[in-house]
Amino acid sequence: MMQRPKIVFGIAGSGWRAECFLQVAQLLPELFEVCGVVTRSQTRKAELETKWAAPVYPSVAALLAAAQPRFVVTAVAREVAARFILELTGQGVPVLAETPPAGDLRELTELYGALRPDAKVQVAEQYHLQPMHQARLTLAGSGRLGEIHYAHVSINHSYHGISLIRRALGIGFENAVINAFGFEHPAVEGPGRNGPPDRERIVRNDHLLAVIDFGAKSGLFDFEQNQHRSWARSERMLIRGVRGEIHNDSVKYLRDFRTPVTFELKRQSAGEYENVEGYYLKGILGGEAWLYTNPFLPGRLMDEEIALATCLMKMDQYVSDGTEFYSLAEASQDQYLALMMEESRRLRRPVETATQIWAPAR
Repeated sequence: MMQRPKIVFGIAGSGWRAECFLQVAQLLPELFEVCGVVTRSQTRKAELETKWAAPVYPSVAALLAAAQPRFVVTAVAREVAARFILELTGQGVPVLAETPPAGDLRELTELYGALRPDAKVQVAEQYHLQPMHQARLTLAGSGRLGEIHYAHVSINHSYHGISLIRRALGIGFENAVINAFGFEHPAVEGPGRNGPPDRERIVRNDHLLAVIDFGAKSGLFDFEQNQHRSWARSERMLIRGVRGEIHNDSVKYLRDFRTPVTFELKRQSAGEYENVEGYYLKGILGGEAWLYTNPFLPGRLMDEEIALATCLMKMDQYVSDGTEFYSLAEASQDQYLALMMEESRRLRRPVETATQIWAPAR
């Protein structure tokens, strides 16, 4: 693992997502340090101090008076996210905001318009930074599949799925026609944020399908409620180009029009069978080439934690040199498209998106 000064950051919020970042810092103490957590709840203050040994402050002002975080992660409810983002950036503190940065189009527009020109904000969208997704997106962008024109993503809900569709297609802020519809299916209840179910229950899960037509490129959003946690459901990802496709972990493409090539995306891990190096992901191989290598060796992290640690590393780089990895504009666009999917389903007809204030001038 690389040796470098610790990245010292703060967290505003004390819920489940805030604890995910605390967990990453605990697993990689040589890289990260949490200098303080902001919460007004006395109950959560005691719990956080006991569980994570983290300093806890009642306000952003108190945190900033006591510490000098390189940036602050705002892991708060979407109803108050904008207020925290504006308070921190107003004092010159860079912000890594949790998703989504606002709940509806009006709030997204107001937040974007209210930010100072020099405000430093990125958003902690982690799915495209998970190892297998990074490998898929690297391959999709390599040219071997030809120009990418279609992506079917059945991974996670709303803006998370949209973000993967946009990145797979190489789409920025282009407008689209969205045709969405939903239905329900019965399923055995799976785990939730608080762990496995305590007994068998049959629940009715909402399922949203949406065709997102960008013109020459299109995406299919496909997600059943709680699918990403279910033990009885699978994720699906299909990325198609002129010369080939990625279907989950299988790749096929044409080297030339008479020479088909096929291979699998393979996870390479230490600690399996007779290997005694430890237990961790080394990377993802595509044929003979590494499509992804884990920068946090030998940290024992699951894919979600690797993605969050990558967010933190990229945020540190962004603070240093301005290199964006998932901007507020991108996050706003993905949330806007997710809102328009719901609008299409509600109206039971296609809807057309419009250029918003966060889209760069052409």
